[in-house]
Amino acid sequence: MSNPLRCLVLGGRGFIGSHLVDALLEEGNHVRCFGRSHGVSLTNTNCIQIHNKNFEMFEGDLMSEADITEALQGCDICFHLVSTTQPKSSNADPIFDVESNVSGTIKLLNQAVKAGVKKVIFTSSGGTVYGVPVRIPITEEHPNNPTCSYGITKLAIEKYLGLFHTLHGLEYSILRISNPFGERQRTHATQGAVAVFLSKALRGETIEIWGDGSVVRDYIYIKDVISALIAVSKYSGPERVFNIGSGIGISLNEVLNAIEKITQQSTIRHYVKGRSFDVPVSILSIEKAKLILHWSPKTTFEEGLDHFSKWIEKQIQNEKACHSQ
Repeated sequence: MSNPLRCLVLGGRGFIGSHLVDALLEEGNHVRCFGRSHGVSLTNTNCIQIHNKNFEMFEGDLMSEADITEALQGCDICFHLVSTTQPKSSNADPIFDVESNVSGTIKLLNQAVKAGVKKVIFTSSGGTVYGVPVRIPITEEHPNNPTCSYGITKLAIEKYLGLFHTLHGLEYSILRISNPFGERQRTHATQGAVAVFLSKALRGETIEIWGDGSVVRDYIYIKDVISALIAVSKYSGPERVFNIGSGIGISLNEVLNAIEKITQQSTIRHYVKGRSFDVPVSILSIEKAKLILHWSPKTTFEEGLDHFSKWIEKQIQNEKACHSQ
């Protein structure tokens, strides 16, 4: 960005969002972080935000039109990283999924047009919008047949972005991100295999694996996700959708083997019955992002795992120190 921008980051206190806020601030932009009042405290994310004069915290709810309207005022670009559901649980309540995510985003887009926002960047799902792959690696032109509500709502939001561009000229970009991992990711969550597995391994806890461990996914380190978001924020061409991943498939068993190598600890594995909605193999083609955005991942899986492992070890040490006081 040649000139500083006023950026709104929806979900700026989250895993990806907090890293993005840091990167945008480092480039000299003004950043407004939008998050729920009961969200994660910024002081717990080890990030630079609260000490930067160009940082502004805005507490609100995506479902509140008043909050969205106020947050968008004066902003050039909006990064939409918010999702109220997860792939695993979205099918249990698809009505909530649609009402909170799709309806909330339509309200956002309406207000973005009124506020004169120049561009919206949306983080979509590099796995769930495609469903069961008919070919590997998966390109952006691959058929979209989601097997969970989460993927359907992500796809619906993508379509509404296209509609608002046609109707109102609102510029947008979509990043279909694979499986991000790294520092600040929640390690006690129900998704994020690398985070959960690595945390349990370092704590000497049993790791539960759905199926036989042969499920293959495309994992990407958080710093590479952020560099892709920065790259697409500077892009002004006609392409709208980009896959963002490593372009490499790694099975759950290979993830566990890599964790054992990095931590030099054996993992305690417990295999349980596989889940019907788990796609056997999902690997993204990232050639389009390489060619058009001039972006490519710089961190190998093992390097990212090593960085993440060191960060989790510090969290464990801090927990022990707190408990001993």
